[in-house]
Amino acid sequence: MTRVALIDDHESVRLGLEAAAARAATKHVVFSGSTVTEYLKWRASSSAAPADVVVLDLTLGDGTTVTENVRRLVLDGSSVIIHSVADRPAAVREALAAGAAGVVSKSSPIDDVIAAIRTVAKGEPLNNVEWASAVEGDREFADAQLSAREREVLRLYAAGLPLKVVADRLGVAYSTAKENITRVRVKYVEVGRPAPTKVDLLRRAMEDGLLADTATDAGGARGR
Repeated sequence: MTRVALIDDHESVRLGLEAAAARAATKHVVFSGSTVTEYLKWRASSSAAPADVVVLDLTLGDGTTVTENVRRLVLDGSSVIIHSVADRPAAVREALAAGAAGVVSKSSPIDDVIAAIRTVAKGEPLNNVEWASAVEGDREFADAQLSAREREVLRLYAAGLPLKVVADRLGVAYSTAKENITRVRVKYVEVGRPAPTKVDLLRRAMEDGLLADTATDAGGARGR
C-alpha cells in the first residue's frame, strides 16, 4: 500500500486527488493539508512514518519557496511529485534541482496523477511531457560540465550495467570507473542537482540526453 500525502492550499484539488486515490486500491492518503509545516507537525504529533509520496503544489500561500518545501520533504524521507500549472518552467526546474522526483500538470487527467504516484513509489524516474518542458532549452540547468569519459561511464552505468561491466566495456580499471562516477556525483552536487543514488544518476543522464543509445548496451549485458 502506497502512503500518499497531499499538500495544496486549494481544498478542491486535494478533495479530487483524495477521491481518485480512494478508487485505487493500492493508494492510501494519510495526510491532506495546505502547508509543509502542517504536514511535518502532523508527522511529529502522530509519530507516523513519512509518506511514501508527497504530491506538492508548486506554490503555496504561506510564503514558502518550492526549494525549501521540497528539501524539507525529501530530508524527511518522502519522494515528492510537483503538481503544477504548466506555465512556470523556471519554478519547476527549481523544484527538480531541489530533489523532486518529477512534475505533473494540474491540467492532466486525474488518472495520470495516480499513475505518476505509482511510478515514483516504485523508485522509478518520472519522465513526462511536463518534466521535459521544464528542462528543455535550459542548458545551464542540464549541464554539469562532465568530461567525455565521465559522460560515457555515466551513460552505461545509468542504463543499468554493473560498474565492473562498464569498466570492462570501456577497457579501464574498475577503480577508474568508480572514480569517474564519484566525480560525476560531485559535479552534479556543485550545480545543485545532487545524485546520491543510481536512480538519481539515471534521472541526470536522462536530463542530459545521454541515454539515447543505451538500450542495446544494457540489454546485451543483462542477457549475459
